[in-house]
Amino acid sequence: MAVALWLLALAAFPVLVSGFSDEMLEKGVKSEGYCSRILRTPIARREGYTEFSLRVEGDPQFYKPGASYKVTLSAALPSYFRGFTLIAVKEGREGDAEDDHAGAFQIIDEEDTQFMSNCPVAVTESTPRRRTRIQVLWTAPPAGIGCVILKASIVQKRIIYFQDEGSLTKKLCEEDPALNGVTEKPIIDCCACGTAKYRLTFYGNWSEKTHPKEYPRLANHWSAIIGGSHSKNYVLWEYGGYASEGVKQVAELGSPVKMEEEIRQKGDEVLTVVKAKAQWPAWQPLNVRAAPSAEFSVDRTRHLLSFLTMLGPSPDWNVGLSSEDLCTKECGWVQKVAQDLIPWDAGTDSGVTYKSPNTPTIPQEKIRPLTSLDHPQSPFYDPEGGPITPVARVLLERIARKGEQCNIVPDNVDDIVADLVPEEKEEDDTPETCIYSNWSPWSACSSATCDKGKRMRQRMLKAQLDLSVPCPDTQDFEPCMGPGCSDEDSSTCMMSDWISWSPCSVSCGMGMRSRERYVKQFPEDGSVCKTPTEETEKCIINEECAPSSCIVTEWGEWEDCSATCGLGMKKRERMIKTTPADGSMCKTQATEVEKCMMPECHTIPCMLSPWSEWSDCSVTCGKGMRTRQRMLKSPAELGDCNEELEQAEKCMLPECPMHCELTEWSHWSECNKSCGKGHMIRTRMITLDPQFGGAPCPETVQRKKCRIRKCSRSSGAEKKRFKEAREKRKSGEAMEEADGEQYPGCKMRPWSTWTECTRFCGGGIQERFMTVKKRFKNSQFTSCKDKKELRACNVHSC
Repeated sequence: MAVALWLLALAAFPVLVSGFSDEMLEKGVKSEGYCSRILRTPIARREGYTEFSLRVEGDPQFYKPGASYKVTLSAALPSYFRGFTLIAVKEGREGDAEDDHAGAFQIIDEEDTQFMSNCPVAVTESTPRRRTRIQVLWTAPPAGIGCVILKASIVQKRIIYFQDEGSLTKKLCEEDPALNGVTEKPIIDCCACGTAKYRLTFYGNWSEKTHPKEYPRLANHWSAIIGGSHSKNYVLWEYGGYASEGVKQVAELGSPVKMEEEIRQKGDEVLTVVKAKAQWPAWQPLNVRAAPSAEFSVDRTRHLLSFLTMLGPSPDWNVGLSSEDLCTKECGWVQKVAQDLIPWDAGTDSGVTYKSPNTPTIPQEKIRPLTSLDHPQSPFYDPEGGPITPVARVLLERIARKGEQCNIVPDNVDDIVADLVPEEKEEDDTPETCIYSNWSPWSACSSATCDKGKRMRQRMLKAQLDLSVPCPDTQDFEPCMGPGCSDEDSSTCMMSDWISWSPCSVSCGMGMRSRERYVKQFPEDGSVCKTPTEETEKCIINEECAPSSCIVTEWGEWEDCSATCGLGMKKRERMIKTTPADGSMCKTQATEVEKCMMPECHTIPCMLSPWSEWSDCSVTCGKGMRTRQRMLKSPAELGDCNEELEQAEKCMLPECPMHCELTEWSHWSECNKSCGKGHMIRTRMITLDPQFGGAPCPETVQRKKCRIRKCSRSSGAEKKRFKEAREKRKSGEAMEEADGEQYPGCKMRPWSTWTECTRFCGGGIQERFMTVKKRFKNSQFTSCKDKKELRACNVHSC
């Protein structure tokens, strides 16, 4: 297959090619067309080089259109690179046209990477310097593009390394929707000989500082590491596959027991079961707690490594490696692998936060990496869709090779040195589910003479996380002999401990002090004991002996550390014997404080019973609360347990009936007649309609009869006048509106129109008004005032 790696035009890449000859520059193809400055290089090449690699996070074989992936270009130590070029082109394209490129890169660290000024779709280095690793984000193209080739070139001194089908080229094809994300790794055949031994070291950097959002301050931990070196015929777990019961128990409970059982059942498909201790809490400085490690072996048929550890507390999140191949194409064994780890979702629980309640995923989903866009409540959520900060890093180092090797590439110095490293002592086989205190000091030997005896040490079993796995004895014995006895040397002196130092020989300036010890038992062979019994050293008291200086005592002993475990403080004091002779203030320090480090603090997980069933809802209808409890099973001597023992949540029952609610009755209206028989009304308003079977609304309008006074009988002339007025109202209301009505003592404006009904249904009221237009002088009639009438409206039910 034709070589298809690209290099930026030398005119745009001056620093990287400063060591190339003018003759080489003249041979370069002149730039023309889109990004044609990325050229096929005429410079010396090395095929099949494996110390440089281009890797897509998760090692997928397929891409999901529009999804973002972290792309890493790295060099295995001690190699490095100064410059690089990274592009993504459609399969079968050369990159000369804009349409040849696929997807889009995104810069993560501007100090390391930048887009090429003359080819903005390609990524290169910001400044030329030694580097072993760079990372960028690549967003996959939309659907329908097909396969995409990610290509990298490496510049190191005068050599450009590249591979079209090797470690610097990555082919990703568009995911078939029917496969739903299943990625199947190609079958690997290993040609290496002999065996190789590796050390796995796990560095958990998940902490409140690196991942502050919702970080669980209590009970944060990594579960015990469980995995194995295995053949290609066995898959412990994989991206796009379904979690086994063992994987589920690791991811949800942190228990390695079932997974170890599954691994051991595979017989010859597994060479080594890999195990390392749990870490409580999840993070501590390396000078306080060493990173957990485990050793394992690989051979030609079982050359893959897989392991898992739970990030806890979490729904079903874990980190690890899946089928990491330690066999090279040159028939050798990989010397070192360093990989940052992000969390994976096992697909068995639907929780979205560290402490989400147990919510089984039914049906079970496939294993996938978590992303920053999974859920707004996720502790890893980023609205901009950035990469998740790695929570751990794993280092695989080859420490030995056995048997005849057949690697094509000759061994370098590091290969030879690695095989000379002495093997460490056998690991502690204490089950990860048993949590002990530290061993006590050894007891005195049972023999006071040189006869063989025994001595003993003890430890306390603090917690047994899995009752089905037995915990070893809490006592340990080893052979011993009495003081001064030794199997190897009969001329050994048995000495006492040193007696404390004597006071300094001077009270000001430099002097001497001494301490002594004595021989507890002389050599058995009668020889002279040559071990020194006295030692001296210089001491300085009151460095300044001037009249203005203080005279102080020597420092006292250090007090006990303020902490019983972890980091604390301790102090010591001295006394002022004589103040300065010149009467000045004594400035000499009388107290000294410094940090002290005690043995590692052990956070013991609380032993809790399962949650009880939820209680009945606190109400019989509508919204209420319900609770559930669990019991503390850990012994009281293990300390306080800060885990919650009761939970409460809202509950909803069918809505309660809501009865009709009304306002109070209004005042009675005025009588609608000024004389004779009439009526008055009063109303009330509906403030809440009946719902969910509540009582219906009663009447909203009431009326009653009224009679103010009898109407006086009118003369024939008055009757005629009233008749004419009535006819006038019927025939011409416009005239009436213009002139108003005539009342004794005043002239009134016509009635206004009725107002809108106060309700659309259920009974409302309407009003209209008549106001005084003109009062006659010297009028004595009290009936000359503004008038108002009310009537019911929309009395039909709602």
